[in-house]
Amino acid sequence: MAKKEFKAESKRLLEMMINSIYSQREVFLRELISNASDAIDKIYYKALTDDTLTFVKDSYYIKVSADKENRTLTIIDTGIGMTKEELEANLGTIAKSGSLAFKNENELKDGHDIIGQFGVGFYAAFMVADVVTVISKALGSEEAYMWESTGADGYTITPHEKAAVGTEIILKIKENTEDENYDEFLQEYRLKSIIKKYSDFIRYPIKMDVSGQRPKEDSENELEEYQEEQTINSMVPIWRKNKSELTDEDYEKFYTEKHYGFDKPLKHIHVSVDGTIRYNAILYIPEKMPFDYYSKEYEKGLELYSNGVLIMNKCADLLPDYFSFVKGMVDSEDLSLNISREMLQHDRQLKLIAKNINKKIKNELQSLLKNEREKYEEFYKSFGRQLKYGVYSDFGSNKEVLQDLLMFYSSKEKKMVTLDEYVSRMPEDQKYIYYASGESIERIEKLPQTELVSDKGYEILFFTEDIDEFAIKMIMNYKEKQFKSVSSGDLGIEADEKENNQSNDHENKELFDYMKSILSEKVKDVRASKRLKTHPVCLSTEGEVTIEMEKILNAMPDNQNIKAEKVLEINVNHDVFNSLKDAYETDKEKVNLYTNLLYNQALLIEGLPIIDPVEFTNDICKVMV
Repeated sequence: MAKKEFKAESKRLLEMMINSIYSQREVFLRELISNASDAIDKIYYKALTDDTLTFVKDSYYIKVSADKENRTLTIIDTGIGMTKEELEANLGTIAKSGSLAFKNENELKDGHDIIGQFGVGFYAAFMVADVVTVISKALGSEEAYMWESTGADGYTITPHEKAAVGTEIILKIKENTEDENYDEFLQEYRLKSIIKKYSDFIRYPIKMDVSGQRPKEDSENELEEYQEEQTINSMVPIWRKNKSELTDEDYEKFYTEKHYGFDKPLKHIHVSVDGTIRYNAILYIPEKMPFDYYSKEYEKGLELYSNGVLIMNKCADLLPDYFSFVKGMVDSEDLSLNISREMLQHDRQLKLIAKNINKKIKNELQSLLKNEREKYEEFYKSFGRQLKYGVYSDFGSNKEVLQDLLMFYSSKEKKMVTLDEYVSRMPEDQKYIYYASGESIERIEKLPQTELVSDKGYEILFFTEDIDEFAIKMIMNYKEKQFKSVSSGDLGIEADEKENNQSNDHENKELFDYMKSILSEKVKDVRASKRLKTHPVCLSTEGEVTIEMEKILNAMPDNQNIKAEKVLEINVNHDVFNSLKDAYETDKEKVNLYTNLLYNQALLIEGLPIIDPVEFTNDICKVMV
C-alpha cells in the first residue's frame, strides 16, 4: 500500500513534537501506557450503556515486553482497539485526540476519567524509535489493521492478522549514538523504574516478563534462569482509599516507598476534596531535616499527578517556601496541562490547591503544638529556622500565618515557649515582650543587660539563631505588645529609674563627655546605666540595628560594614566608677586607661572583636603595675 502523508502541517510539526515538547525521552512510555489505559476505559464506559458487554476488570491489562536481540519494545493492551478509519483519524492526524473526542461524547462516571487530551503523546514514541508499528483490532470488528511509520515521511495502513481485540504497539528502538544511550529502553530494570515512576497508579495491571534465578529441581547448588510474568504497578493508589481503611503503618510504608526521606514522618495529612476543583493529597511532616535542606541543591515541591499519572516530580508551586520541608503528593483530574503533560497550562487550579494545602499544613502544625508538644518541639529543632525565615521573607507578608508557630527559650520557664504563652503570663505593668540575643543560652544568661529586666520579674526570650531578631523586627508587635531588646536604650521601665538615671548623667556630665571624647567615634554616647546592678559596664544600642544584627550582617559575603549605634553604660554604683571619678579629679591619663579597658570589656561581653588586642593587654599590665 502506498505511503500516506500526515494531515498535520508537515515534517516540521512532527520534528518539533519529537524534539521539543518533551524534556525527557523516558516519558514516551508514560504516554503509551496512558493511551493503553484510556483504551481499556473506553470498553468500561461502553459496558455501562451496552447490555451486550460485560466488563470484568481482571480480564484487562497492559503488557510491556522488550526483545534485546531484535531491538523491539512492545506495548500491548486489551482495550477497545481501533478501526481502519480510527487509525487514519487518530494516528494520521497529529494532535487529533480520540480520547478527547470520546470524553466529550460520553458522560464519565464512577470516578473514572480519560487521561489523554491532546493526541500528541503517541508521537513521543519517535523520540526513541526508528519505526513505530501499531496493530489494532477494534471491539465488534472482524478485521485488524497495521499502521506503520518511520516518522515525518508519512505512514501506511494495511490489513493484518490479530485474534484478540486490542492494540499492539511495536517500537524499533534506535541504535546508540555518541550522545544517546537507547539501549536503556530495552533493559528490564530501566523499564520497571519508568513504569513505577510515572504509571504506578494506572488502574489496570501493567505486566512484564521478569527474569530471575531459582534452584534446579535436581540440584541444591545449581541455579537456573527463568522468566515469570509480574504486575509492576500498584494500581490502587493509597490516596484514593478511605482513610478508615488505612493505618499509620500504611502511610509510613508509602513514605518509604516514595523515597520522601530516610526518617519516619512525624505526621501525615490525607486530603480528599470534591468541590470546585477535585483533588487528593497525602502530605508528610518529616521528623528529620534532610542533609541538604539549607543548600542550593535542595528542591522543594510535591509530586503532582493527573488522574494517577505522574506529571511533575517536584511541583514547587504547591508549597510556600516556609513549608518547603513538607513531602508528599497531589493528584487531580481537573488540572489544565500543556500539550506535553509535563507543565501546567493555567495556574488558577494550582493556586486553589496550594492555598488549601497551606491551610492544612498550618492546622496540622498547630494541632501538633497543642496536643503533642514533644513531637512539635522535635519538629521545631529541625525546621523552626525555616518558619522564622518565612516570617522575615517577603517583607513580613506571612507573619500572620506563622507567628503562632514560633518558639523561643524562656528565662523563666527554662524551656521553649510560644509568643502566646509568653504574653499570657505578662504582669499587668509589663509593657513589652523582652528578648536578649546571643550565641547560646549560657552566654545570654550571663549578659549584664538582663539584670534590670530580670529583677523586675519579667520573662526574657532568648534569641540564639541569626534569623531571630530579623524575624521579630518584621512581626513588630504580638497581641498589641511590642518587642524590646534588653540592650535597647530605653527599656520602658518605670519613671523613677529614668529620673535617677538623668540625675546621674547630669551630675557626671563632664566625666562622661571626657570618656566619649576618648572613645571618639566608637560609641554614640557614654552615660549612667539604669539596667546594671552588679556589673560595672555594658553596651546598649539605639536605633533599629542591634549588636547581634551588626555581627550577622557583617559576617555576610557582601559585608556593608553596618554598625549599631552603641552606647557605653557605666554602673555608677560600682566601685570601678569611684576609681574613675577619683582619676578624673587627679590623673587624666588614668581616665584614658580605664575608659579603654571598660570599652574593651564591654566588647568582650558582647562577643565583639577587640580592635587592638596588644594595646588591651598592655593596658591590663599597666593596671597591674
